[in-house]
Amino acid sequence: MPRYLPALAVLVLASPLRADEGKAHWAWKKPTRPAVPVVAGTRPANPIDAFIRAKLDAAKLAPAPRATPEALVRRVTFDLTGLPPTPEEVEAFVRDTSPGAWAKVVDRLLASTHYGERWGRHWLDLARYADTNGYEFDEPRPDAWRYRDYVIRALNADVPYDRFVTEQLAGDEVFGGDPAARVATGFNLLGPDMTDSSDQAQRRLNTLNDMTDTAALAFLGLTLTCARCHDHKFEPIPQADYFRFQAFFAPAAFRTDLAVATPAERQAHADAETRYQAATKDVRAALDAVEAPHRQKLFEAKLAKLPADTQAAHRTPADKRTGGQIELVEQSMAKVRVVDAEVAKTLSADEKKSADGLRAKLKAFDAQKPRPLPTAMGLTDRPGPPPKTHVLERGELGNKGAEVQPGFPTTLVPGATDAAVSPVPPGSGRRAALAKWVTSADNPLTARVIVNRLWQHHFGRGIVATASDFGVKGTPPTHPELLDWLACELVEGGWTLKRMHRLMLLSETYQQSTAVSADAARVDPSNALVARMNRLRLEGEAVRDAMLAASGRLNRKTGGPGVVLPELARAAGGSRPVPATADASEHSRRSVYLFARRNLRDPFLEAFDLPDSNQSCPKRERSTTAPQALSLLNSAEAMAAAKALAARVEREAADEPARVDRAYQLVLGRAPTAAERERAAAFLRESPLTELCRALFNLNEFVYLD
Repeated sequence: MPRYLPALAVLVLASPLRADEGKAHWAWKKPTRPAVPVVAGTRPANPIDAFIRAKLDAAKLAPAPRATPEALVRRVTFDLTGLPPTPEEVEAFVRDTSPGAWAKVVDRLLASTHYGERWGRHWLDLARYADTNGYEFDEPRPDAWRYRDYVIRALNADVPYDRFVTEQLAGDEVFGGDPAARVATGFNLLGPDMTDSSDQAQRRLNTLNDMTDTAALAFLGLTLTCARCHDHKFEPIPQADYFRFQAFFAPAAFRTDLAVATPAERQAHADAETRYQAATKDVRAALDAVEAPHRQKLFEAKLAKLPADTQAAHRTPADKRTGGQIELVEQSMAKVRVVDAEVAKTLSADEKKSADGLRAKLKAFDAQKPRPLPTAMGLTDRPGPPPKTHVLERGELGNKGAEVQPGFPTTLVPGATDAAVSPVPPGSGRRAALAKWVTSADNPLTARVIVNRLWQHHFGRGIVATASDFGVKGTPPTHPELLDWLACELVEGGWTLKRMHRLMLLSETYQQSTAVSADAARVDPSNALVARMNRLRLEGEAVRDAMLAASGRLNRKTGGPGVVLPELARAAGGSRPVPATADASEHSRRSVYLFARRNLRDPFLEAFDLPDSNQSCPKRERSTTAPQALSLLNSAEAMAAAKALAARVEREAADEPARVDRAYQLVLGRAPTAAERERAAAFLRESPLTELCRALFNLNEFVYLD
């Protein structure tokens, strides 16, 4: 018998856990603030150090010494902004011997606009962000970038995390007057979408499944997905819980044309539209008289091919349609839409001549026509009664089981009954109720999950290593008391993330070097106890951005539509080409602003483990592969960066020794050693400065943080 069959049999035959069987699991219990440990008779100034030292003392390990000033300032600058420190910033920190020098650096970086770009990229990984739909045609999403910009602005403004979550789940319901909150609901629609599906009902279910799965993973660290087709095999989550959770989203309309203009923009547009309508009234009326009969006839012909209930839905006034009729209209709209080209084919020769003349007159008023108001992807609640939600046997749309009401996972609600987990009456406001529960201080997961994500990105590994799985089969926390202390600190401190960053970064634990002692290597080889700082490789975006910054080519413009690089403009598979951004200066903008295609990923970023945007990514892989070395040696990005860096150091330094020093400072954040100066001088006797610059970009020290 093959060796894998016993393991397979376990998966197949495993009985699902009952909702009461996992109640003792630590993550289902509300965090309570533990006492800060006393270490060697005292409490360290930073509580984080107290919790870490207590574990180290128990293991008879000592923390690593403090990192060098150069390593520290480079580490924290990349950590908070994704960019290298300038030589001047490094020198200023090295020279500042005041007690508050480190805190000043941290505060300066947290206030930088680049902070939101760096940490926004982490959130976009979780949100499965992309600028295209995926699947065969991978069509562009013209307004997806507004969500990306929303995330960056919200993080820069230190929007409290509970509001940040609420805006994304229910911004339209809770903060309907705020355009940014409506943009935030685009989070729910960022997954792949098969727009050409022949089964629009299945397409809608796919989107509902995706937003259900991602909301549970991103906000709760809960693998709810596994309960879609059957009771969860490893967690106390019955299948009914999956569809109760999905019922919160069931009334939502999935919009790609969500109005997000400010009141001032709407008023200016209305005034311009009034002027345009008045100026073109007669021309439009004449054109409508010619085309309207043909347009209506084409519409009726298309409508006649649809089922009777769909025809009835279209003929019912919009304000009187039921929930089911609204869904039928949405699903069939593409089949009855009449375009101008179709109308033109039905016109007689005289009618076409008349229509062409009227359109020419109308075109003369184009300068007066107001530009369309900004729109975004997002959710709104559809009018009328919400559609019913059923448990779907095997997760299949055609196998409807018992009807369920919106409700929270029973294992997370003490003393749960069906009534206890169904918190909203029929009607709208369901997602607002969900957001209120998710961000409640009584929710055992939300605060723990986000502080663990912060810890993971700062230290390279979360206190819970499985950052989006806090369930029974997730990795237990290495420091459960510290995790709960941080979660309580976040909530009681007003849910501000920057405050939590500061707390972690000012700890002595964060400021340790990466040096490994013999005892630590023997007792704790994986560094779970944090006896040293983990040496971390930069992500592809940070590598690319650092090359641009060091070479003086980085365009620091913020926001706006994604930049399409020429190499990503071509067609890929069944997808169509996308026009490259015409302004070449835009091509050197930060990587977070690059147009993100699902079916054609940037090869340089992909070599450095760019995640699959079809699903939520809680932690990027950090592989070491030959394509990474080849990219740093031979890619167009590396060659251009080396050439530009050489030109920069020639401008900024007067002679060869000074140029070597400047190149090291720009690329590695430090001056070269005497031995490195000697080797560089020997190298430059036979090779140009450009090649030395390229060699520096290929050092491990460039792509790793000590």
